[in-house]
Amino acid sequence: MKTILVDAVYTLVSETGELNHEMFNLLESYPNPKLVVSNAPLEMFCKYNLDKLSYKVFTLQRNPLKTDPNYFLMLFEEENLSVNDVIYFEHDSASVESAQSVGIIAHHYNEHTKDLVALKKFLDENVASE
Repeated sequence: MKTILVDAVYTLVSETGELNHEMFNLLESYPNPKLVVSNAPLEMFCKYNLDKLSYKVFTLQRNPLKTDPNYFLMLFEEENLSVNDVIYFEHDSASVESAQSVGIIAHHYNEHTKDLVALKKFLDENVASE
């Protein structure tokens, strides 16, 4: 079963740390493990309420950023995952491209339109293991 990598700020939580409850409920409808991925340094976890999430949060504290493919390679190593074990959605298109460059199936989630129908379609099409 694939792990769903979920972008943190501007996706699962707002810039003020408010949980996107509709997205959370959508994620909870899948039995897959979830891992929140962030660039946030640990001292910012309280500001964004990342310390209150029910999902584990992975961060490299901006060293490197998710726009660097090495972020995902380091994530794989630290979390004992491979490219075939994950799918990913993210608000930042450069981070989506970075993930795709290492082979991750990724979806750009537009934080302005908040299209949960498109996100659900992406998840439905990609959550099953191959």
